[in-house]
Amino acid sequence: MSGLMTRRTALAGLAGLGAMTSCAIPGISGLDTSWVTNKQVGLKYASGSAAQTLDLYLPNGATPPHPVIVAIHGGGFAMGSANSGEVAPMVQGAKRGYAVACVNYRLSGEARFPAAVADCRSAVRYLRANAAKLGVNPDRFAAWGASAGGNLAAMLGTAAAATDLDGDVKENPGVSPAVQAVVDWFGPIDFLKMDAQFAAAGITPAMGKVVSDSSFESKYVGQLITKDEALTRRASPATYIPGMVPATAPRWFIQHGTADTNVPTQQSVEFAAALKAAIGDDKVTVELLSGAGHGGSQFETTANFDKVFTFLDKALK
Repeated sequence: MSGLMTRRTALAGLAGLGAMTSCAIPGISGLDTSWVTNKQVGLKYASGSAAQTLDLYLPNGATPPHPVIVAIHGGGFAMGSANSGEVAPMVQGAKRGYAVACVNYRLSGEARFPAAVADCRSAVRYLRANAAKLGVNPDRFAAWGASAGGNLAAMLGTAAAATDLDGDVKENPGVSPAVQAVVDWFGPIDFLKMDAQFAAAGITPAMGKVVSDSSFESKYVGQLITKDEALTRRASPATYIPGMVPATAPRWFIQHGTADTNVPTQQSVEFAAALKAAIGDDKVTVELLSGAGHGGSQFETTANFDKVFTFLDKALK
């Protein structure tokens, strides 16, 4: 999805798009997994929707159990898929000793919040409940998402103890949805603040106002985001920070471009500050990529991939 597309134009075309095969982040092409020899595609982690599947890629020639990267695509909660090019950076983890689970979840055209969160939690539970069979380590999980996927990854990180986010998903009750590390690439954190933050930064949002019936965020929660602010806050990872326990909280690596016109940079800066205050500076790293937009080449360099995987190695290995 181009950053130049207006929210109204993007949403008007959703009915004819189906699962998006190109990437929602500029500069990343389609997903190529031909080099992965050990993979399982279309694993059902829940039974309520055809969307509730994941694709699992295991490292070639490595001995299980493997630490897991749960890769969550973006697309405004409204488009995208587990085999879109956006998850290509995450799938590189299979070259570095990780099992990578690319998750499909119900999009906003099918089900409103908390469906997508419930699906991501269910995917983690499925992987953990079937760890021995799948060859993954049930105690070594990271969530990595970009854009809307960053929000969902962050929800996995902050809201493991929440009891009201599983909706109609009933599979694997009692299995923890917790992760031990989170990589959040420019995820929207607090929808209610985004318009004011863009205004304060002097940035015209590429996707239009968030406080709009046609915004991706309003479609995600199922109504104008200001109609029921308590509901909208439930979709914010920051809401669950007070319930986190420092000793068991995941480690965080947050990156955001300073020229992002889709999600204000302040979303990540303020989120990181709140996390640090709650669980400690040593557990949270935030990095602003000067001049970078909503994804793009600065996120995709070998040096940046090395930085992300160094973080994951320290957190999970």
